[in-house]
Amino acid sequence: MVIKVFLASSSGSTAIKKKQQDVLGFLEALKVDYAPLDIACNEDNRMWMRENVPVEKKPTNGIPLPPQIFNEESYCGDYETFFDAKEDNAVYAFLGLPPPPGSKEAKEAEKAFILENGPVENGTVENETVESETVENGTDDAEDEENLEAEEVEEENLDDDSLEEVEDEEAKGEDDQPVSEGEEDLGSEEEEELRQLEEEEEAPEVTEQEEEDE
Repeated sequence: MVIKVFLASSSGSTAIKKKQQDVLGFLEALKVDYAPLDIACNEDNRMWMRENVPVEKKPTNGIPLPPQIFNEESYCGDYETFFDAKEDNAVYAFLGLPPPPGSKEAKEAEKAFILENGPVENGTVENETVESETVENGTDDAEDEENLEAEEVEEENLDDDSLEEVEDEEAKGEDDQPVSEGEEDLGSEEEEELRQLEEEEEAPEVTEQEEEDE
Protein backbone atom coordinates (compact mmCIF):
# COMPACT_ATOMS: atom_id res chain seq x y z
CA MET A 1 0.00 0.00 0.00
CA VAL A 2 1.34 3.38 -1.03
CA ILE A 3 0.44 6.59 0.72
CA LYS A 4 -0.38 9.34 -1.75
CA VAL A 5 0.20 12.94 -0.72
CA PHE A 6 -1.30 15.54 -3.04
CA LEU A 7 0.58 18.84 -2.81
CA ALA A 8 1.27 22.04 -4.74
CA SER A 9 4.94 22.54 -5.45
CA SER A 10 4.49 26.09 -6.71
CA SER A 11 1.99 27.31 -4.15
CA GLY A 12 2.36 30.95 -3.17
CA SER A 13 0.87 30.29 0.28
CA THR A 14 3.45 30.03 3.02
CA ALA A 15 0.95 28.22 5.28
CA ILE A 16 0.28 25.56 2.64
CA LYS A 17 4.00 25.02 2.04
CA LYS A 18 4.62 24.63 5.79
CA LYS A 19 1.80 22.10 6.12
CA GLN A 20 3.10 20.08 3.17
CA GLN A 21 6.63 20.00 4.60
CA ASP A 22 5.28 18.98 7.99
CA VAL A 23 3.40 16.00 6.50
CA LEU A 24 6.26 14.82 4.28
CA GLY A 25 8.86 15.25 7.04
CA PHE A 26 6.82 13.22 9.51
CA LEU A 27 6.23 10.39 6.99
CA GLU A 28 9.98 10.28 6.27
CA ALA A 29 10.73 10.13 10.00
CA LEU A 30 8.37 7.18 10.34
CA LYS A 31 9.94 5.58 7.24
CA VAL A 32 6.54 5.29 5.61
CA ASP A 33 6.56 4.82 1.86
CA TYR A 34 4.70 7.63 0.15
CA ALA A 35 4.29 9.18 -3.29
CA PRO A 36 4.11 12.98 -3.60
CA LEU A 37 1.68 13.96 -6.36
CA ASP A 38 1.92 17.57 -7.59
CA ILE A 39 -1.39 19.16 -8.50
CA ALA A 40 0.21 22.38 -9.71
CA CYS A 41 1.99 20.80 -12.65
CA ASN A 42 -0.36 17.88 -13.31
CA GLU A 43 -3.98 18.48 -14.18
CA ASP A 44 -4.88 14.81 -13.83
CA ASN A 45 -3.62 14.78 -10.25
CA ARG A 46 -5.60 17.92 -9.43
CA MET A 47 -8.82 16.53 -10.96
CA TRP A 48 -8.40 13.13 -9.29
CA MET A 49 -7.84 14.76 -5.87
CA ARG A 50 -10.89 17.01 -6.21
CA GLU A 51 -13.12 14.12 -7.30
CA ASN A 52 -12.05 11.71 -4.53
CA VAL A 53 -12.07 14.00 -1.53
CA PRO A 54 -15.43 13.33 0.24
CA VAL A 55 -18.01 16.07 -0.09
CA GLU A 56 -18.22 16.59 3.69
CA LYS A 57 -14.44 17.21 3.76
CA LYS A 58 -14.48 19.87 1.04
CA PRO A 59 -14.57 23.60 1.93
CA THR A 60 -17.57 25.74 1.11
CA ASN A 61 -16.17 26.65 -2.32
CA GLY A 62 -15.87 22.94 -3.19
CA ILE A 63 -12.12 23.07 -3.92
CA PRO A 64 -9.98 21.14 -1.39
CA LEU A 65 -6.58 22.59 -0.62
CA PRO A 66 -3.34 20.59 -0.36
CA PRO A 67 -2.02 18.63 1.33
CA GLN A 68 -4.59 15.83 0.91
CA ILE A 69 -3.62 12.30 1.95
CA PHE A 70 -4.82 8.98 0.50
CA ASN A 71 -3.99 5.30 1.08
CA GLU A 72 -4.21 4.06 -2.50
CA GLU A 73 -7.83 4.93 -3.35
CA SER A 74 -8.99 5.39 0.25
CA TYR A 75 -9.18 8.91 1.64
CA CYS A 76 -7.27 9.46 4.89
CA GLY A 77 -7.72 13.18 5.52
CA ASP A 78 -6.29 16.66 5.20
CA TYR A 79 -3.61 18.40 7.24
CA GLU A 80 -5.90 19.15 10.21
CA THR A 81 -6.93 15.48 10.68
CA PHE A 82 -3.32 14.40 10.15
CA PHE A 83 -2.16 16.82 12.82
CA ASP A 84 -4.80 15.54 15.27
CA ALA A 85 -3.73 11.94 14.61
CA LYS A 86 -0.09 12.91 15.23
CA GLU A 87 -0.99 14.52 18.54
CA ASP A 88 -2.91 11.36 19.58
CA ASN A 89 -0.08 8.99 18.52
CA ALA A 90 -2.44 7.48 15.95
CA VAL A 91 -0.78 8.33 12.64
CA TYR A 92 -0.64 4.69 11.50
CA ALA A 93 -4.33 4.28 12.20
CA PHE A 94 -4.97 7.53 10.32
CA LEU A 95 -3.02 6.20 7.34
CA GLY A 96 -4.70 2.79 7.49
CA LEU A 97 -1.38 1.04 8.21
CA PRO A 98 -0.48 -1.46 10.97
CA PRO A 99 1.89 0.12 13.50
CA PRO A 100 5.35 -1.50 13.65
CA PRO A 101 6.02 -3.70 16.71
CA GLY A 102 7.49 -1.79 19.63
CA SER A 103 6.29 1.59 18.41
CA LYS A 104 4.46 3.91 20.77
CA GLU A 105 1.30 3.59 18.69
CA ALA A 106 1.53 -0.21 18.75
CA LYS A 107 1.75 -0.11 22.56
CA GLU A 108 -1.22 2.23 22.74
CA ALA A 109 -3.19 -0.07 20.43
CA GLU A 110 -2.27 -3.04 22.61
CA LYS A 111 -3.45 -1.24 25.73
CA ALA A 112 -6.74 -0.39 24.05
CA PHE A 113 -7.12 -4.01 22.95
CA ILE A 114 -6.46 -5.25 26.49
CA LEU A 115 -9.01 -2.85 27.94
CA GLU A 116 -11.60 -4.13 25.48
CA ASN A 117 -10.79 -7.85 25.37
CA GLY A 118 -8.58 -8.60 28.35
CA PRO A 119 -4.84 -9.39 28.55
CA VAL A 120 -3.19 -11.63 25.95
CA GLU A 121 -0.91 -14.59 26.62
CA ASN A 122 0.88 -16.43 23.80
CA GLY A 123 -1.41 -14.84 21.24
CA THR A 124 -4.56 -15.98 23.02
CA VAL A 125 -6.93 -13.68 24.83
CA GLU A 126 -7.12 -14.61 28.51
CA ASN A 127 -10.87 -14.07 28.49
CA GLU A 128 -11.20 -17.08 26.19
CA THR A 129 -9.11 -19.13 28.63
CA VAL A 130 -11.26 -17.99 31.55
CA GLU A 131 -14.42 -18.91 29.66
CA SER A 132 -13.06 -22.37 28.81
CA GLU A 133 -12.03 -22.88 32.45
CA THR A 134 -15.49 -21.82 33.55
CA VAL A 135 -17.05 -24.35 31.20
CA GLU A 136 -14.69 -27.07 32.45
CA ASN A 137 -15.39 -26.18 36.08
CA GLY A 138 -19.10 -26.23 35.36
CA THR A 139 -18.73 -29.72 33.88
CA ASP A 140 -16.74 -30.88 36.90
CA ASP A 141 -19.36 -29.44 39.26
CA ALA A 142 -22.13 -31.25 37.38
CA GLU A 143 -20.19 -34.52 37.59
CA ASP A 144 -19.59 -33.99 41.30
CA GLU A 145 -23.33 -33.40 41.84
CA GLU A 146 -24.19 -36.58 39.93
CA ASN A 147 -21.67 -38.57 41.96
CA LEU A 148 -23.02 -37.12 45.20
CA GLU A 149 -26.60 -38.02 44.25
CA ALA A 150 -25.52 -41.57 43.36
CA GLU A 151 -23.77 -41.91 46.73
CA GLU A 152 -26.88 -40.68 48.56
CA VAL A 153 -29.08 -43.20 46.72
CA GLU A 154 -26.63 -45.98 47.54
CA GLU A 155 -26.59 -44.99 51.21
CA GLU A 156 -30.39 -45.02 51.30
CA ASN A 157 -30.44 -48.52 49.80
CA LEU A 158 -27.88 -49.68 52.35
CA ASP A 159 -29.95 -48.19 55.18
CA ASP A 160 -33.08 -50.04 53.93
CA ASP A 161 -31.19 -53.34 53.69
CA SER A 162 -29.70 -52.88 57.16
CA LEU A 163 -33.14 -52.14 58.61
CA GLU A 164 -34.60 -55.31 57.07
CA GLU A 165 -31.72 -57.38 58.45
CA VAL A 166 -32.27 -55.98 61.95
CA GLU A 167 -36.01 -56.74 61.80
CA ASP A 168 -35.32 -60.30 60.60
CA GLU A 169 -32.85 -60.84 63.43
CA GLU A 170 -35.32 -59.54 66.03
CA ALA A 171 -38.07 -61.82 64.72
CA LYS A 172 -35.71 -64.79 64.72
CA GLY A 173 -34.62 -63.96 68.25
CA GLU A 174 -38.20 -64.01 69.46
CA ASP A 175 -38.82 -67.43 67.90
CA ASP A 176 -35.63 -68.92 69.31
CA GLN A 177 -36.07 -67.47 72.80
CA PRO A 178 -36.27 -70.43 75.34
CA VAL A 179 -39.25 -70.84 77.63
CA SER A 180 -38.43 -70.31 81.29
CA GLU A 181 -39.14 -72.92 84.01
CA GLY A 182 -41.82 -70.73 85.58
CA GLU A 183 -43.69 -70.54 82.32
CA GLU A 184 -43.42 -74.34 81.90
CA ASP A 185 -44.82 -74.91 85.44
CA LEU A 186 -47.64 -72.49 84.77
CA GLY A 187 -48.57 -74.38 81.65
CA SER A 188 -48.59 -77.71 83.53
CA GLU A 189 -50.83 -76.36 86.29
CA GLU A 190 -53.31 -75.03 83.74
CA GLU A 191 -53.45 -78.42 82.02
CA GLU A 192 -54.04 -80.15 85.37
CA GLU A 193 -56.91 -77.85 86.25
CA LEU A 194 -58.53 -78.42 82.89
CA ARG A 195 -58.32 -82.18 83.34
CA GLN A 196 -59.93 -82.03 86.78
CA LEU A 197 -62.77 -79.91 85.46
CA GLU A 198 -63.41 -82.41 82.71
CA GLU A 199 -63.52 -85.29 85.24
CA GLU A 200 -65.95 -83.45 87.46
CA GLU A 201 -68.26 -82.79 84.54
CA GLU A 202 -68.21 -86.47 83.56
CA ALA A 203 -68.90 -87.71 87.11
CA PRO A 204 -72.52 -86.35 87.44
CA GLU A 205 -73.37 -87.81 84.06
CA VAL A 206 -72.41 -91.33 85.30
CA THR A 207 -74.44 -90.92 88.51
CA GLU A 208 -77.58 -89.93 86.60
CA GLN A 209 -77.25 -92.91 84.29
CA GLU A 210 -76.99 -95.29 87.24
CA GLU A 211 -80.13 -93.88 88.84
CA GLU A 212 -82.08 -94.35 85.64
CA ASP A 213 -80.96 -97.97 85.41
CA GLU A 214 -82.24 -98.67 88.98
